[in-house]
Amino acid sequence: MIGVAAGLIFLAWNVGYLGPKALLEPLLPGVQGLLDGPWLFAGVLGGLIIRKAGAAIYVELLAAVVSALIGNQWGGFLTIEAGLVQGLGAELIFLLFFYRRWSLPVAILAGAGAALAGGINNLVLWYAGSGPAFTTIYLISTVISGAVIAGALSWVLARGIAATGALDRFGSGREARVRV
Repeated sequence: MIGVAAGLIFLAWNVGYLGPKALLEPLLPGVQGLLDGPWLFAGVLGGLIIRKAGAAIYVELLAAVVSALIGNQWGGFLTIEAGLVQGLGAELIFLLFFYRRWSLPVAILAGAGAALAGGINNLVLWYAGSGPAFTTIYLISTVISGAVIAGALSWVLARGIAATGALDRFGSGREARVRV
């Protein structure tokens, strides 16, 4: 469910980001990376809720498949490939903490990990040949967006959903009940 819902959010952002992108790109090339966070949250949120190895990759990939199947401007294969790479970036952070830490700092790092992996992927596929200034600004902007939107916001969202009781079957939901 998380992956499908995230895929639908991706579809809305596929169009919604166009306006802010048109404003940011001319100001400082590369700063459009600040807009990448909404495409990175699925894996982090899935990892925080499900708390099992592979959850971040699975949820981000499923969201990308939904986005690809319904259609977008980047095509199916590249959308799915991006989802896999971004999910892997988040997954590696959860693995680094042995799937035992689900704190805000870990979520922020997972968002940054998804952003770094996705940003490098974008530089190779979409911005090949970019100069060092663009590359640096783009990666920093993307990592900031991933840390804040995909990381911190997903952590807040996971806690909010858990507080409703909807996640009582998961460790994240049981943990929320202990806090209350």
